[in-house]
Amino acid sequence: TYTVCEVHPGPNLNVVLGANGTGKSSIVCAICLGLAGKPSFLGRADKISLFVKQGCMKGVVEIELFNSPDNIIITREIYVVSNASVWFINKKPATLKTVEEQIAALNIQVDNLCQFLPQDKVGEFTKLSKTELLEATEKSIGSPEMYQFHCELKNFREKERELENLCREKTTSLEKMKQRVERYKQDVERYHECKRHVDLIEMLERKRPWVEYENVREQHEEVKQNRNQVKKELKCLKEMQTPWTKKIQEAEENLKNLDMKTRDNTAEIRNISQECKEKQDALEMKDKQIEEINQAFRMKKDEETNRQKKIYQTQKIIEEWQNELDTMAVCENLQPQIDAVNTELKKLQEERANIDNDVSDLRAEKNNQEREEKRIIDRLGQLNNIMHMKEENLKMRFRDTHTALMWLRNNKDKFKKNTCEPMMLEINVKDSRHAKYIENHISANDMRAFVFECQEDMETFLVRDHQKLKVNAVCAPAESCAEKLPSRPIEELHRYGFFSYLRELFDAPLPVMSYLCYQYRVHDVPVGTEKTRDMIERVIQETNLRQMYTAEERYIIKVSSYSKQNLTSNTCLREAQYLTSSVDMDERGQLENQRQNISNTLKSLDARLTALFDRQKLLENKDNKLRQEKKDLLERGNRRRQLQSKMGVKYDSLRQLEQDAIDLEREFQLANVKIKEINKQKAELVTELMHLMRRIIPLNIVKVALALQMTRVTAERNRLQSEYKAGTVQLRAAQQRFHELDNRKQLLYEKCVELMKQARFVCRLGPDQDFPEEFQVAFQTLPDTLEEIDAFLNEEKTRASCFTGLSASVVEEYNKQTQEIQQLTEYLEEKKNELNNYKQNISQVKEKWLNLLKVMIEQINGKFSRFFSSMQCVGEVDLHMENEEEYEKYGIRIRVKFHSSTELHELSPYHHSGGEKTVS
Repeated sequence: TYTVCEVHPGPNLNVVLGANGTGKSSIVCAICLGLAGKPSFLGRADKISLFVKQGCMKGVVEIELFNSPDNIIITREIYVVSNASVWFINKKPATLKTVEEQIAALNIQVDNLCQFLPQDKVGEFTKLSKTELLEATEKSIGSPEMYQFHCELKNFREKERELENLCREKTTSLEKMKQRVERYKQDVERYHECKRHVDLIEMLERKRPWVEYENVREQHEEVKQNRNQVKKELKCLKEMQTPWTKKIQEAEENLKNLDMKTRDNTAEIRNISQECKEKQDALEMKDKQIEEINQAFRMKKDEETNRQKKIYQTQKIIEEWQNELDTMAVCENLQPQIDAVNTELKKLQEERANIDNDVSDLRAEKNNQEREEKRIIDRLGQLNNIMHMKEENLKMRFRDTHTALMWLRNNKDKFKKNTCEPMMLEINVKDSRHAKYIENHISANDMRAFVFECQEDMETFLVRDHQKLKVNAVCAPAESCAEKLPSRPIEELHRYGFFSYLRELFDAPLPVMSYLCYQYRVHDVPVGTEKTRDMIERVIQETNLRQMYTAEERYIIKVSSYSKQNLTSNTCLREAQYLTSSVDMDERGQLENQRQNISNTLKSLDARLTALFDRQKLLENKDNKLRQEKKDLLERGNRRRQLQSKMGVKYDSLRQLEQDAIDLEREFQLANVKIKEINKQKAELVTELMHLMRRIIPLNIVKVALALQMTRVTAERNRLQSEYKAGTVQLRAAQQRFHELDNRKQLLYEKCVELMKQARFVCRLGPDQDFPEEFQVAFQTLPDTLEEIDAFLNEEKTRASCFTGLSASVVEEYNKQTQEIQQLTEYLEEKKNELNNYKQNISQVKEKWLNLLKVMIEQINGKFSRFFSSMQCVGEVDLHMENEEEYEKYGIRIRVKFHSSTELHELSPYHHSGGEKTVS
């Protein structure tokens, strides 16, 4: 409104009034921003640069504040480009912090709605809680110590509450600790009693190894004395056995010498015997050589005999073949007959080759037909599996419909015209992604409905032998609608993203398609894409379609009967459940026809192959007969030549046999010469063997003499040993007794040493440490035998075992708890004194604060009530508190009444109008 404006307010400025556009906000904004206020305090713009007049690059606010002794001039320059400010105090540059400190010193609070209330913040003033209103009032018009007293009261009260909770908790803890200590006291007494038994057990266990050691030591001394006595007896017995020992040693020496002579004699006899054996083996070898020579002569004799037999047999065969040749007539001419047979065979071979080619061709064609049939069967199996899955889906969802379907298939003869199974089986979606459009368009009841071409057939089906099944059935229209054309070609809708009508997305039998076109107009409902969805409003306005589909939604457009405007509803498409698996019925029919044609072709091929196989068999038999005839003719011409050839071979064999004759007389003489030479060698060997026998006889006589001598010496030694043994029985018994006593003495000594170590270990004594006197005194009061100690020990252990669950930690815990109780008691007393001090402080500060506060509120209330009375209304301001001790919840409550018919109500943004809130 103004480029430059200067305002001179009086000392009691409360409200700025004026008509719209006169610049009230300019004055109020200048006061706030010039006194270091933020743009958010005004509720208008959020940037300081937006408060500069449009078209200007800089704005200035200068405020002069009354102060004693000198006034204060605060200047703020605002720059639009940088959105920054520059401050001056009394024309000298200053920082924002310095300006804020100067303003705070004058108790100016532009952020306090009770002191500075811009027009745009009136609504926020009514939203202030009672507590916030009290604090704002204290800050704005109260004495400086009033708000300070209030803050101290809240802090004191908070500390008082913490101390009360702390004292309460510590008191509870102290009581629990005292109860726990009381329980520990009994456990401590039981622990000390248990300790006495344990100490006694420990002393008994210390004495026990000493008593055990003393018992073993006494046994050791007794065994040692017995051992020394037996040692003396053993010495006397050994002295008595010495003469017998000397005689036995002499006999042993004689036996040893005789044994050495016997061994030497036996070794010489063994060597001569070995030579004799070698000579005997040589004689046996010569006998074998003579037998081998005789055997070789016998073999030559047998070989000559066999040669004579073979010569006789060969001569006889040659004679027989010669007789056959002499009687055989001159060979006739068989060649014309052989040529005729060859010609016939050639014709047969050509015909058989042709038949083999025909068979190969037919087999190849049959294999091709069989492979094609297998492919068709596999594809039909896939289609049947899809159909089976659809039937299983039907059975799982609509069991009655499936039962009716089975009945329909078994009773098709009862119907006059063609019947269609449930639509979910008959409809085949060309692309499974489009199944959701069909399912969302056709109701679930019709998806499982049977379709009939005439009403009579439908009634027959619905009776169904009085089966109580819940099924749906529909009748196709009398005049087929399956080929009905859409209202416009789909090409006209391509620019809107439509790509097809619903009818083109699936195949179905004519009755089903006719019903769907008639009932659901599938031929005239287009299907679009995301492009359609993006421009849907344009599509609805320009196409006048009543139903359409986008990629994921269905749209239905109706015309209001009242306003004639289009009413559009859209729903998200649900996922397909029934048509996700589809069977191409045209493909299935084509495959069935192909399979039938292939079956007929295979039958024809099998018949032709059978005829060819029969002709092959006939030709093969005829071929075999001709070949046999040719063989016979050839054999008749070749017999004479064969006989002559065989006779030539036999003559050669006969000559060879005659040349291989053996001279038996010469062979006999050669054998006799070899045998004589061998017999001469045998005579020499026998002479050497007799010489060896004469050497071995004296040696055997010496061997017998030595054996007799050893027998006499052995008998003498045995007699001496027997007499010695009788004398050593007592010696051995003494030695055995000595060894036993010596071993026992050693064991007892080792046991004594071990028991001494154990006893010192139990008493915790060092190797050179003397036995303490205190143990001697304690041991004197305890039993002296192991039996008494064990009995006393068991008794004390039994008593100690009665004190279960006790440990030294009980005593430690008891002492610890006792100390903690003392510390906690002192701490609690200290906190109680501190709490009392806080209560005294609260009482003093509360009295000062309330006195100041009540005076201030009474003044506010008097003026507020007077202002409202002047407007013929009622208003009052009072101090509100829920609990006298909760100082943080103290607040100022404003209550007003603008109408005589109403009661006083607390000022709130919900109960009062905007004008009432502003006036209040």
